[in-house]
Amino acid sequence: MKLHFGELENGIRLITLDGKLDGNGVNSVEYEFSRQCTGENARILVDISKVSYISSIGIPMLVNAARSVVARGGTMALVNPHQNILDVLDLVGVSHIIPIYYDLGSARAGMLSD
Repeated sequence: MKLHFGELENGIRLITLDGKLDGNGVNSVEYEFSRQCTGENARILVDISKVSYISSIGIPMLVNAARSVVARGGTMALVNPHQNILDVLDLVGVSHIIPIYYDLGSARAGMLSD
């Protein structure tokens, strides 16, 4: 699992995950992922278009980060999941906790309208 991050316009932070979000993947990125999800009123987009697999260990990393961001007045959303990843996220109810967008343009617009 690889993690890349950067800033978009209007202070939106983009975190890109690449690989399998399983036990090994979470172990390799969780510290940096959590660090990138800090700050007051943070607006964070997590691009999961390159995530090929998500396990029951990867889901809590996303949910806990989103809850932490929201608790500090921010917003977090997931962007562009593959259908197999979306199916898992829907099955366990993540889509009711974290907004999911299907392209970066609508995700940016959603962040700016909140």
